[in-house]
This record gives sequence, structure tokens and C-alpha cells, in this order.
Amino acid sequence: MNIGIIGAGNIGGNLTRRLSQLGHHVTVANSRAPETLAALIAETGAVAGLAVDAARGADVVIVSIPENKVPNLPKGFLDGANEGVVVIDTGNYYPQQRDGLIADIENGLTESRWVSDQIGYPVVKAFNGIYAANIIERARVVGASDRMALPVAGDDPAAKKVVMDLIEELGFDAVDAGSIDESWRQQPGTPVYGLVEGIDGVRLALDAALEARSAEWRA
Repeated sequence: MNIGIIGAGNIGGNLTRRLSQLGHHVTVANSRAPETLAALIAETGAVAGLAVDAARGADVVIVSIPENKVPNLPKGFLDGANEGVVVIDTGNYYPQQRDGLIADIENGLTESRWVSDQIGYPVVKAFNGIYAANIIERARVVGASDRMALPVAGDDPAAKKVVMDLIEELGFDAVDAGSIDESWRQQPGTPVYGLVEGIDGVRLALDAALEARSAEWRA
């Protein structure tokens, strides 16, 4: 597949590494300039570009940037993507730690619904609760006793299946976590966030989540 990754930090960088290893054509962008990605490009063979370049001709676009930077994405950056492009949101809202106050999220909108509203396109929430190192270190073959599972939330079953299949290809099991409006179950502060467990453990953690944000995760 043609995969665009917007954001080359811990998660975006390691997804660039793994997806390139798997043979996908990856174009990666950051908030600075393509030339600042020279080391990652030399390591992976991916292509560097701007956000619009990452989306152009893409089957999947992964948005992996700080929440408070999402409104800064270029208007219409997805216009050049392939029809039916699947957009993955890996982000989290860290009001005290990084992002400041985002009123709509504070008032109960899920993080990924807010992202979807900002970019004007449906998203699938995935990879937001895995430690970046685990993308590299915890990949396992199907059936391995210590294979991790990751939750995936989205409104479009076909888009969600694309993401779940990609997760399986990366060496993890995927668990359907419901719609984007139910994706609060995998936001920071919930039992599944950062969890290193298999399918059963992830399902139990999703079921145990409480919708109200704790004080640590409010502005």
C-alpha cells in the first residue's frame, strides 16, 4: 500500500520503520522540513515530503502529531489522497502535559471525533496507547502466547478492517473497540492505555473504562 505518515516522532517514526520493512511505500512528513528527516529516510528507504505529499496517492494516512497541532494541518491536505483513503489518528489529548485546553474535548467530545472535525474527514483511532518502542520490540507471529493486542475504534467497518489488518501485519492482534464516539475507552487514563496484554486482557480493559476523565487528564 501507499502509506503517508504525518508526524515523525516516537510513534510516527517507528511506524515508518516497521511499515517500510514490510514493503509498503511510505512517505513521511514532519512540522519542520523534509530535509530534517534525512536520517530516518536513510535508515528506512521511505520518502520525505510535506503533509500534502504524504497524503498524495495514499491508501492510508496516519496522523501522528500533538493534538494542539492538528488545526495547523494544511486545509485540504487529503485532497490528493486515493478515493476512500483511510485516515488513522494515533493522537492523545494531554492538557496539562502538552496541549493546553481544548474546550470541545473538555466538554465531552472524544479526542478522535475532535480530530475528525478539525480535518473534515472520518478517522480510525489506533496506536494511541502503545509505547513507541513496543511497535518494534513486541511484534510477534500469529498465535504467539505473548502477542499484544491493540484496540481500534471507528465508524466505518471497511476502514476499520483496513486498520485492523495492518495491525495484524505489524505483528499484533486487533480488537474492535467500537465507534469513534466510544473511543473514550482507549484515551489516556483508561485501563487499556499503555496495556501490554492479549485480546482477552484488552477486551476486559475496554469494558472496565469509565467515561469521565480523571483530574490528571483534564485542563
